[in-house]
Amino acid sequence: MPMHRVASLADLRRDRGIQVEVGKKKLVLVWHGEEVRAYQAECPHAGAPLAEGAVCNGHLICPWHKAEFAVSDGHLCEPPALDALTRYPTQVIEDQVHVDDQPVEPRPEALADDDRCFIIIGAGAAGTAGACALREQGFNGRVLLIDREHSPGYDRTALSKFVLAADMPPDETPALREDAFYVDQRIERIQGEVMKLDALNKRVTLSDGRRLDYDSALITTGGDPRTLPLIGADLAHVLTLRCRDDAEKILHAAQLGRHALVVGDSFIGLEAASALRKHGVNVTVLARHEIPFAGQLGERIGKALRSLHEQNGVLFRTHVDVSRFESDDHGQLTTAVLSNGERLPVDLALIGIGVTPATQFVDGIQRDQDGSLSVDSGMRAGKDLWAAGDIVTFPLAGQSKRIEHWRLAQQQARIAARNMLGGQDNYSDVPYFWTQQVEKRLDYLGHADAWDDIVYLGDPEAFDFLALICNQGAVKAVVGCEREREVAMLAERMKQPLFKDEAVMLIRQISA
Repeated sequence: MPMHRVASLADLRRDRGIQVEVGKKKLVLVWHGEEVRAYQAECPHAGAPLAEGAVCNGHLICPWHKAEFAVSDGHLCEPPALDALTRYPTQVIEDQVHVDDQPVEPRPEALADDDRCFIIIGAGAAGTAGACALREQGFNGRVLLIDREHSPGYDRTALSKFVLAADMPPDETPALREDAFYVDQRIERIQGEVMKLDALNKRVTLSDGRRLDYDSALITTGGDPRTLPLIGADLAHVLTLRCRDDAEKILHAAQLGRHALVVGDSFIGLEAASALRKHGVNVTVLARHEIPFAGQLGERIGKALRSLHEQNGVLFRTHVDVSRFESDDHGQLTTAVLSNGERLPVDLALIGIGVTPATQFVDGIQRDQDGSLSVDSGMRAGKDLWAAGDIVTFPLAGQSKRIEHWRLAQQQARIAARNMLGGQDNYSDVPYFWTQQVEKRLDYLGHADAWDDIVYLGDPEAFDFLALICNQGAVKAVVGCEREREVAMLAERMKQPLFKDEAVMLIRQISA
């Protein structure tokens, strides 16, 4: 096939890609040393335009969810993407870049026979990422993926952000992998509930009596939403949000003019409050904090977010709890009685007070006080046993942490998968998550328990800013809104120590 001239070298920058077209195909061009590489233009995770991201330390970083790919050959470096980039041949002739419209075909490698059986318990973000990574790394033995849901794993982050807002039907929540993928990759999906994992004898027992022996296992069962031990907490419209069925129930109750009580000012709780307002539901939030997220984002951003929700019609109540729920003669939720004696008319109560690690089935491994499993930096929980995601307490910057982030769970599972195959990988990445609050998207990068300075670039009150959360001059976390390219660059750069003066300089350079 002929090569197509698409750009000149003068069009390219070292800190980002540029998008070009070859016929109907959109491609992104990036520098690799003194050579030019061409890849598919859209991230394989959610279709983000990669040219709007950044290039840093030899990685091409997605602007939306911070997946990372090697500029050398397009292989996947960081999730939430689960696939490498498709590469296209390039040639530079007299400073003009030419691209073939036919992709480079990967060469399949011969895989050695392997009679081992690896079991993954939990098929959400972490479990699916772990299964994909095992095959990506060339494991040719059995992979059993145990899932308590009937359908393959899907993107749960969409539930509070898009499904509850009616921007996406529940049954269209994106699958992490289609059915055909599991067949093609010989990943055996087993629907069932694990009753016991015997770490000593390396055996898993399901609720229907089936017993499965393993050579290595990865636990990725996530968290179960906490409920309230109150009178009336079992009423039909007192709900939590974990799965598509939960979202269906919430949407059914979220009718115009009804009253919803959101218990808890977590990120999911306030995402749900924002979504319910789109249905014309009257929303009251029982908040633990006067300023939401002040402990994560700082008071200035927290105040801006509370003001944004209040302008959207959300009522905040603090210093008060729910004492009980009451119903009418037909068992329908009618009232939330508060700890100060106040009675609120309520048609829907959404409980968003966090999750409890789903580890009660694990036998032979001591659980922490909060129910989590302690792992080392390679995600090892015990002999031939690994764990990842919401259920683990892991070492981060010299401290033991349990962090409930979607992308972090996938990162940990990929590390665990490589170590199950004999690797020596350790977690040294940067936690990341994003939240959607009243149609404003905020990115959060890093992890900061304490800080002595926050450097603002832009205006948090206008929701166009970067905030560098610093301690003793070092950048510990970054909050961004409308600054996706800058956050993409920092997602890679913050893997090494970064001080605020250098961070400001890098941000200004990539913003130019």
